[in-house]
Amino acid sequence: MNNVSLIGNLTRDPEYRALPNGETTVISFSIAVQRDFKKAEADFINIKSFAKSAKQIEFYETVLKKGKKVGVVGRIQSGSYEKEGRKIYTTDVIADKLEFLNKSNNTEKQDSSLPDGFTELKDDEDLDEIPF
Repeated sequence: MNNVSLIGNLTRDPEYRALPNGETTVISFSIAVQRDFKKAEADFINIKSFAKSAKQIEFYETVLKKGKKVGVVGRIQSGSYEKEGRKIYTTDVIADKLEFLNKSNNTEKQDSSLPDGFTELKDDEDLDEIPF
């Protein structure tokens, strides 16, 4: 079974490349996935996704930006190619499903009226500081 699920932040804006058939576009990007056992370390995973419609591509172009958090479900694919006489090996995740995990601006709290001594948690990183 070849199945992978990842959550991470885009390390760069995606690149778009049309396949020779003209009907499909390959969207390539990478995400930084934090390691559970060491919060200061991350793995950088190359992701490829295939879009078959202009509407899909337009959606990806507006949502997929450097720093955005995404969930990816797909499969690992390895390959190789020759470059300057050397064989280069690649490992990519081919995304079957992408989920956009950033909150929109509409979901932000307008006016927090928390009692003294309480702090509003902004994101998952704040949860690491809770002692329980």
